[in-house]
Amino acid sequence: MPLTAMKEEEIRLLREELEMLMNERRQLLQVTGAAAVFVANLDTDLLPDEMGTIDAAEMLAEQLNGLSEETLRDALESVRAEVTPNQ
Repeated sequence: MPLTAMKEEEIRLLREELEMLMNERRQLLQVTGAAAVFVANLDTDLLPDEMGTIDAAEMLAEQLNGLSEETLRDALESVRAEVTPNQ
């Protein structure tokens, strides 16, 4: 296989991989955005008093809080959610 054909094949494979990663990122942002909306609207007083449920809610909240502001904004935009300041 000539060198230029090999380079073109590598470029094609890289484009396919990049497209796959971009689609995966979009899906992950949508899941993250939905989770952020869920947590923001969650009434913690209504959570069952089971440790597993409380631990899972805390884990989700901690992971969301660990995101950069830009990533969280992108995630909320992906599900068309708006951020409203706490009152």
